[in-house]
Amino acid sequence: MIRKDPLYATAHELTRRAAIEIPQDYLTGLEAMAAEESEDLSSFVLAAMLENYKAAKEDARAMCADTGVPRFYVKAGNEAKIEGGMVAVEEALRSGLAKATHDIPLRPNRVHPLWRHDNNNNVGINAPEVEYSFEPDADWVDITTVHKGGLFGTDYRMLFPGDGIDGIKRFFLDAMIAFGKRGLACQPAIVGIGLGGSKDTSMVLGKQAACLRTVGDRNPDPKIAELELELMDMGNNIGMGPMGFVGSSMVVDCHIEVGYTHTGGMPMSVHSFCLSSRRSVARLYADGRVQYRTDPEWFTPYHRRNDVSWQPEAAKQSA
Repeated sequence: MIRKDPLYATAHELTRRAAIEIPQDYLTGLEAMAAEESEDLSSFVLAAMLENYKAAKEDARAMCADTGVPRFYVKAGNEAKIEGGMVAVEEALRSGLAKATHDIPLRPNRVHPLWRHDNNNNVGINAPEVEYSFEPDADWVDITTVHKGGLFGTDYRMLFPGDGIDGIKRFFLDAMIAFGKRGLACQPAIVGIGLGGSKDTSMVLGKQAACLRTVGDRNPDPKIAELELELMDMGNNIGMGPMGFVGSSMVVDCHIEVGYTHTGGMPMSVHSFCLSSRRSVARLYADGRVQYRTDPEWFTPYHRRNDVSWQPEAAKQSA
């Protein structure tokens, strides 16, 4: 059984790691982008970003003054047993985040939308968000924290089926230009796209695509993978770079996730993570072990299953 105390300690440590340590996949992608950037101002900003990441780790301080809005993703193995159940998990996440906000420290960004007051700890009504997923034949629990930035880097459009791939590209470019011209999306960043589902599902898929996949990861559908690369290339050829300066450094990677949708429409959302790409993951075992990593491994074959019942052998053959 997974005990309560490790849950609290893990939430606190995850928050610290996400705020301070840049994931290696994103760092590698950004370094490659900086090596190819030819515009002086954009090159200067990218170099400053890389230097800042190094300083944050050396000084054990948050990598950005705006520490984002922390949220959690919980993937529970079907055989996992947790002391106090899922209510204990949520209490541990809220408590760990509240303490970490003061210990690291983080900026207490969470405020009431109308009255603008806050609890000075990034915890409040419906905050932090906690999303859940499950995995068969497993007794562990994965907890991922993401400190989402890029406040204005999100958009949605209901497309018609007849808009097709060209319509997807058109909206993607419209969104990138709107995000980039004032630097509002904190680019360069990983961009996530949610296609299909209902409007709310599309928004969830797009944010997860931006936040829960690593740089270089491709969708298992070859045609979707090809579209990811094409959109990434398009996003880096609109003439914009960091902070809205002229450049070619807008999209570190592009990830697409899909969901079956109503036959009459094609919902699409676009989400820009932010230049800090703050995420950290921990796997908790019943024997007390905790293993940390930066790849959420959220989109498993089970998560993307297409049949009524789970057929692991069929999934292996189609992979």
